[in-house]
Amino acid sequence: MPTLPKYKHFDGRHWETGTVHNYFAYRGVKAPHTGKPYTEALLMGVSGGVLMGYFSFAYEGHDPHVAILTRNTFNPLDTLLTRLGIVQHLLHTTDAGKGLKNLLETLEEGSPAIVWADAFSLPYNGLTPKAEWWGMFPILVYGYETDDDTVWIADRAAVPLTVTPAELAAARARVKKDKFRLLTLDPPDPDKLPVAVQQGLWDCLKRYTEAPVKSAKANFGLAAFQRWADVLTKPKDKQSWEKIFPAGVKMYAGLSSAFDRFGLGGAVGAQRDRALYADFLDEASRVLERPALKQAAELFRACGQGWGELGVALLPGKIPPFKETRELLLRRRKLFVEKGGQALAEIKPINARLDSIRDALNKAFPLTAGEAAALREQVRESVLKVGELEKAAYESLQAAMAGTQARGKSGR
Repeated sequence: MPTLPKYKHFDGRHWETGTVHNYFAYRGVKAPHTGKPYTEALLMGVSGGVLMGYFSFAYEGHDPHVAILTRNTFNPLDTLLTRLGIVQHLLHTTDAGKGLKNLLETLEEGSPAIVWADAFSLPYNGLTPKAEWWGMFPILVYGYETDDDTVWIADRAAVPLTVTPAELAAARARVKKDKFRLLTLDPPDPDKLPVAVQQGLWDCLKRYTEAPVKSAKANFGLAAFQRWADVLTKPKDKQSWEKIFPAGVKMYAGLSSAFDRFGLGGAVGAQRDRALYADFLDEASRVLERPALKQAAELFRACGQGWGELGVALLPGKIPPFKETRELLLRRRKLFVEKGGQALAEIKPINARLDSIRDALNKAFPLTAGEAAALREQVRESVLKVGELEKAAYESLQAAMAGTQARGKSGR
């Protein structure tokens, strides 16, 4: 069965932008301004760049959690492909046999295949499958061998990942609307790059001040920092931390999920995405011949540092179980990137230790009500500090783009 013999591209770190980067790197597609593969930073910027979103959720039978949106999550894949003039070849079927046939034929033609798969169903992610949890994301399949029961995948790790054909089929079938979708791509239109970069920049600027979801204006952009600060220290608010994340295991759940939840966002994700966006601005300054974008890039790097400090405020070193949690979450993320599925032997004990810390805190929480209130106040101060850093970065970017024209309401 087909496996692409020269596939060696594992630099992508995010489902949408990383998968497209890996795809074009293998196909030998070069960006016109560098003569090198399109970077993930450039793809991220064109897709809409960074944003801020704050939400909290409490479902029966589960610990409450915080969801921090750190980059554009509103159709970023189609956005970047459309803006760069990339012709998409989509095959979509609900039939498992036809889905496999499409995959094998794509590989036999010498192309990797972008497919959608449920992250909770892919064993190399080390996530616990649950009926009520799913997340369909694009990944890159570059090999399928029935003889040794192995599918070869590039997906956010710096090394090859493998699953069995049955595991991949189950993951691809998890959600009906994405069932057995397969995508291949033509190269970007180089003439569209300057406009695509400009559209991505305006998209990012817009979402700092205009919520993409009108009914949640306070939860997006610069306003979201104040919203988060308010719910941390205003107990009468319906979404206050005192109500949703009171002192005890629920507060621990709120702090740890705000730091990093399933690698989907949080302070860790924001720190990484700000650094990546700064790299995009450096490239954009060259594409658009606007040196001022480099100044904005430095301010976004400062935002990333601020998010790192916020992460420490969420899980401070002076509280031993919180410090250990922070170190374990960082260690788990690092292991996956460096070793992929081979890290599971080390990741499973980390998950078990995190569970034991949660159980211990459920029995004996290390903070009194007063100490919990003081920690929330410290987190609030750190949140507002990051908000000021992001405001300065936004204003610098806005100034750098003065004199250009935003194209259309959606930024496309």
